[in-house]
Amino acid sequence: MIELISKLPIAPLDPAKLFGREAPLHVDLGCGDGSFLCELAPQLTEKNFLGIERLSRRVEKARRKSETIDNVRVLRAEISHAVRYLLPGNSVVTFYLLFPDPWPKRRHQRRRIFTRDFLDCIAAALQEGGFLRVTTDQLDYFRQIEGLGRAHPQFEIVAVDDVILPSTKFERRFCEKGAPIYRVTLRKVSPVK
Repeated sequence: MIELISKLPIAPLDPAKLFGREAPLHVDLGCGDGSFLCELAPQLTEKNFLGIERLSRRVEKARRKSETIDNVRVLRAEISHAVRYLLPGNSVVTFYLLFPDPWPKRRHQRRRIFTRDFLDCIAAALQEGGFLRVTTDQLDYFRQIEGLGRAHPQFEIVAVDDVILPSTKFERRFCEKGAPIYRVTLRKVSPVK
C-alpha cells in the first residue's frame, strides 16, 4: 500500500518501480474495499492494477484483500489529486469509475467528480486508445457523464460488449433492488486539429 499524506503536488508515480515490472496499467478510481480489483486482477495477471481510495478504513480493507495478489497496489489519495498529479501522462490503459458518489440533491451536484476538468486530467493520464469505463445507478448523472464525454474532443463513446467485469458491492445491491444500471465507455482519441 502507498499512503499519500500531503495534498500538495508531488512527483508522479513510477508504475514500473511501484509494481516491479512493466505492464499495462489499469486504475480503479474510488476502489472502496478492493473487492472489484481483487476479483479482476487475478484474471488478468499480465496487467497491473492500481486502486485509489481516500478513506483510510477502505484502503486498509483493500490492502488486506490484495496482500497475496502480485499485480495490485492501493494508494490512499483524493481521486482528483491522484489523476492530476500522481499518474504520469499517457500511462494508463483503462480507468474504472464505478458508482461515483452521485450527490443527488441539486444543491450538492457541484461536488460530483465527473466534470470537464476531471475529464481533461483523465485524458492526460490515458494512453492513446485507452478507456474510461463508468457505471452509475443515477440516470441524471449518467446523462451528465455521457454529455461531457460526447462534447470532449479527446473522447468518443464506444460500445464494448465483449468485456465482462466483476460486479461491485454497490452494483449487486442496486440489482437486488431492481434499480437500472447505466454504463458508458469512453475511448481516448486524437483531438481534431
